Amino acid sequence: MTSTSDPTSRTDDEGSVVVVSNGVSGTASPTPAEENKEDKPATESAATTAKDKPEGAEEDKPKDEEEEAEKKNKDEDEEKKEEKVVMGMTAEPKNLYQHIDRYNKPYWSDKLPDDLVEAAENEETQKFSILVRNKRSYDSRKTLEIDSIVVQSPLIKNLLRDVLESYPGVTTTLNRLSFAAPFRPFVHRWEEFSQACFDEEKYDAETRKHTKLLYDVLKEELKDVIACLEDYIKNKVVSYEHIWTIFLPESIVFSSRYGHPLAVKLTESAFTEHPKLGPCFMMQCVCVDYDGYKFGNTTSMLPILPFSGTIPITALDSFPMAFHEDAVSTTASLLERGRKFEKLAGTHYQTYSGNAIEMDPNCGPTLVNCDSRVVVDSTAYCKTNPEYKPQLKPLKKVEISLDIHAKDDDDAGSFSFGRRKPPFDFDPYGMPGAEEMFLNMQADGSASKRKHIALTEEQLILCTPMVRGFSLKEKKWLQFFVTLVDDIQFNDQAFSSLVLPEGHKSLILAFAQSQVQNKNAFDDVIQGKGKGIIMLLSGGPGIGKTLTAESVAEAMRVPLYSMGSGDIGTASWEVENKLTQTLELVAKWNAVLLLDECDVFLEERSTHDLDRNKIVSIFLRTLEYYEGIMFLTTNRVQNIDPAFDSRIHISLEYPDLDETARRAVWKGFLDRSVGGPVAPEKKANQDGSTMVAAGEAKNKHNLADEHINELAKLNLNGRIIKNVLKTSSLLAAHRGQELAYEHVQTVLKVGGHIDRNARREVQKAEAAAAAAAKAETGA
Repeated sequence: MTSTSDPTSRTDDEGSVVVVSNGVSGTASPTPAEENKEDKPATESAATTAKDKPEGAEEDKPKDEEEEAEKKNKDEDEEKKEEKVVMGMTAEPKNLYQHIDRYNKPYWSDKLPDDLVEAAENEETQKFSILVRNKRSYDSRKTLEIDSIVVQSPLIKNLLRDVLESYPGVTTTLNRLSFAAPFRPFVHRWEEFSQACFDEEKYDAETRKHTKLLYDVLKEELKDVIACLEDYIKNKVVSYEHIWTIFLPESIVFSSRYGHPLAVKLTESAFTEHPKLGPCFMMQCVCVDYDGYKFGNTTSMLPILPFSGTIPITALDSFPMAFHEDAVSTTASLLERGRKFEKLAGTHYQTYSGNAIEMDPNCGPTLVNCDSRVVVDSTAYCKTNPEYKPQLKPLKKVEISLDIHAKDDDDAGSFSFGRRKPPFDFDPYGMPGAEEMFLNMQADGSASKRKHIALTEEQLILCTPMVRGFSLKEKKWLQFFVTLVDDIQFNDQAFSSLVLPEGHKSLILAFAQSQVQNKNAFDDVIQGKGKGIIMLLSGGPGIGKTLTAESVAEAMRVPLYSMGSGDIGTASWEVENKLTQTLELVAKWNAVLLLDECDVFLEERSTHDLDRNKIVSIFLRTLEYYEGIMFLTTNRVQNIDPAFDSRIHISLEYPDLDETARRAVWKGFLDRSVGGPVAPEKKANQDGSTMVAAGEAKNKHNLADEHINELAKLNLNGRIIKNVLKTSSLLAAHRGQELAYEHVQTVLKVGGHIDRNARREVQKAEAAAAAAAKAETGA
């Protein structure tokens, strides 16, 4: 129900207009116009019906609120769009530019710097034959100097291809060929470049015209350096500033290594800062080395430290071979040494006397003295010392057929340099089938000796002065100087001089020689087992056990590897490793192995010493698979473990020397060590004794046969006889006399040998008398 008197309207919670009149309320029905305004807020309808507001405010306020609502909705839509952006999905580049702040620190912004200038090289500059980049000069003689030159002309590139061929670091086929100061390629090839610029027969007029532009620029820029170089060559001196001018890439450089001459080929050089030497001129060179498998190039770094003024070129630690005062003979000696180096590839039994190099992991290369027989074997050296194996690059380079064209953007078409064949490293040892190619195969299919590719004369000159191998006396892996390695002068009388029963000698030598010749003729059920031969020599000291092994090796002309218990170690793992390595090397070298005084390995096992049991067990197992000749010597044959009986092929007991054997030993040592009877020329001392001047025939002796017979009656072993004769010879040399019977008698008395023998004879006589008396009593 509605009323027209004093009506008052309001809105309810749902937005409907409520009319209040005289305390009676009701709901007004919406008009058709109001039904069409679905998007308007309810507050707008309420505002239009309110009569307590000014008339103007009732008309303007709805419009302002509508604009604010639209703006708010728009902002909300934009925030929703920003939240949906995925990183990196806008397909557009965004440029940022570097700026420098007032603290000289860079930062980035999307605004261009204010001090940008137009690029110097553009489409306009591409049409010029060369671009010359100049910079401020700090030389008082000129204001500008050339920083670099960019060669763009294909005609100039064509000429430079011939002039700078094989020059390291230069590729003339590049579209943009750049050379930086001090223009070393042109300084080193200036004569060739100058001739090519005016060679009318080889290059056409247009090429010479283009090249003349580069020639004129470089001639003006390099005139001072070239003049200095000519002056240096004329006076055979050089300054540190221009030292690079005399070292041409690919040239032979003469140097030395541990005092021995060395020739290397220069690849590149530069002024640098060495971590230990400081500023220096460093040259990277290559020389030829051998790693046990192949020959190859190895890198060698040669530094030259700064110096003031000028010094003679030959006074440098390293200098070009062309400046050597005796280049012809030096090259010839290097060539001869290279041939010897090439022959020493593989395994060789040699003698060596002089200094050698030991590579110590803590101290580096150490100079040691070596005077012994050695085995030159780079393969075994590099296997045992892999950290010192040389890293080799192939000796040869081959060329492959390849079309290379250079095309500039402003050329009407492509300009071809023709079919070029750039060099590539080529390792012939890496080819398929190379193993068969470089091995001579025996009839049984085993490889006898690796046949290497012959080295050229230049490669022979570049060979390193050192070979790698093993010193049998010092038992060390060393690097030997090639010139000090020599062939062995074997003693053919060594085995015949051995004082043994004839049956012993012939049996031992026959077994040893047959083992070398027929090592593979007999095999065990298990392949590779039981191919070696093991001989046990037992007996007292000084009766020839060790000498037997030495004589057999000398007669067979093979290395003798002598090893004692101290060389192997005491721990079981150490014994196993050392013994395995040693047996492998000895079998590889076809050497004779001597285990002298090997009681520690042969002693019978017990229940209380487990570590010794391990050592004996390891030794028993390794003997089964040994493939060479082994001599075992011991003084305590009664303590040997029974398990060795089945592993030892020959067991010989050496008897004590009798009088006949001792006489042979005395006479043998006198003839070999002292040098035979005295010559007829003699000088008399004041007391009437024979005298010789110091250093003159002091190794002669005048002992008669009756003297030797008297000495043979003394019960001495061979080692004592040798020591007595050595001491007597020193006594005679000190007095400046020939060795005489009196000197030997003096040494025997001082050493107590005569008294001991007298006591021994008395004891023997007493023992014999006691035995006889006992026998009579018993009877």
